[in-house]
Amino acid sequence: MPDGMHGPINVYLSVGSNIEPEQHLRMACRELSSGYGDLELSSVYRNEAVGFAGSDFLNMVIGFATQEEPEQIVERLEKLHDRAGRERQKNPFCSRTLDLDLLLYGDLVRRRLKLPHDDIDKYGFVLRPLAEVAPQLKHPVTGMTMGDIWGDFDHDSHPMERVDLLIE
Repeated sequence: MPDGMHGPINVYLSVGSNIEPEQHLRMACRELSSGYGDLELSSVYRNEAVGFAGSDFLNMVIGFATQEEPEQIVERLEKLHDRAGRERQKNPFCSRTLDLDLLLYGDLVRRRLKLPHDDIDKYGFVLRPLAEVAPQLKHPVTGMTMGDIWGDFDHDSHPMERVDLLIE
């Protein structure tokens, strides 16, 4: 557990896929629930691929509490990527079976782990579902709430639509 932290830490992940996305989002939720217990799930959003021509992505945010170190969580996410058959490309802008990113680990700021993750205030498909599940959560660097960051975000820059996807 990082220095000075005691008890469970609230963690938020972004989850996305544009190759068999329903199957891969469900698998990720199932596996994360098996490892971490109760999950807080955002709605699922469909948006166009950003930075390349490809199928639409389905994206969501998952929250949970854990006492695992952030490095252990990242290691578990990499195993889920492997299980989903994700192929690593030199170009990060490509289709993928599963894309899991650790967005927040409590209020920990750690550059090497990209905490908080840069994508939070960069992409609407990350920020909108995060603001949905944790609107009062404060960004550890700016101090702004996720709801306020989403309110100030240029919503037209990343159009998306909410989709109904039953996650078991």
